[in-house]
Amino acid sequence: MSAKLERLCQKLKEVLGVRIGEPVLKLGEVAIECAGADYLEIARTLRDHPELRFEQLIDLSGIDYSAYPGWQGKRFAAVSHLTSVTHNWRLRLKAFPADDAFPVLPTVTVVWSGADWYEREAFDLYGIMFEGHPDLRRILTDYGFVGHPFRKDFPVSGHVEMRYDPEQQRVVYQPVTIEPREVTPRIVREENYGRG
Repeated sequence: MSAKLERLCQKLKEVLGVRIGEPVLKLGEVAIECAGADYLEIARTLRDHPELRFEQLIDLSGIDYSAYPGWQGKRFAAVSHLTSVTHNWRLRLKAFPADDAFPVLPTVTVVWSGADWYEREAFDLYGIMFEGHPDLRRILTDYGFVGHPFRKDFPVSGHVEMRYDPEQQRVVYQPVTIEPREVTPRIVREENYGRG
């Protein structure tokens, strides 16, 4: 581990203490985890503390760990990638909602305004609710869409399909009528393929 990353890990432990556990260094980046109840306070501290100064939220996404091999923790997480321009540091922050049946986290739009659309995307695709979000509604799927398509238990073919009905002269929604099938590609090669 580089001296710079060791210094970051040490500062995180000093400032945030037991709320984050032990920082993990993976793939050249430091990652920390926190409970959903501490998420907003930790985000504010990461931004405002003079020895950390993570001023910029680069990305925020949801994760569903339900199909992750050997995973024993909470099912959902919101993962934020942060950058400190002041100290030239990067950090991955994972926040786990308390309830897997109805995952709720506080919004971090009050800390980083750029989290707005990212949180809407995590809500739309994973069903993670962000309490206090100024405009939490679907962003990638249709308003009448049922379910959250990036959840591991979401059916591959979806629940409903949309089609144009010429008799009614409008778009109608109906239960999915696609039969599940497996398509195996056929590979065709010339007889002398790959030979001089």
